Amino acid sequence: MKILEFISNAFINTMGITKPSARGAMRAAWFIAGMLLLVLIAVTLMAALGLHLIAHH
Repeated sequence: MKILEFISNAFINTMGITKPSARGAMRAAWFIAGMLLLVLIAVTLMAALGLHLIAHH
């Protein structure tokens, strides 16, 4: 869980977001990790689609 907290804190500090309370820190970490995962999946799918379209033309 330390890596999840590290990523969350890095994101919060980089974006200048107000730090959550101690109680909400883990919830925020899971939310940020989920959003980052969704963005990574979306970028991967777009790249795969782009490569597919390029290869078939």
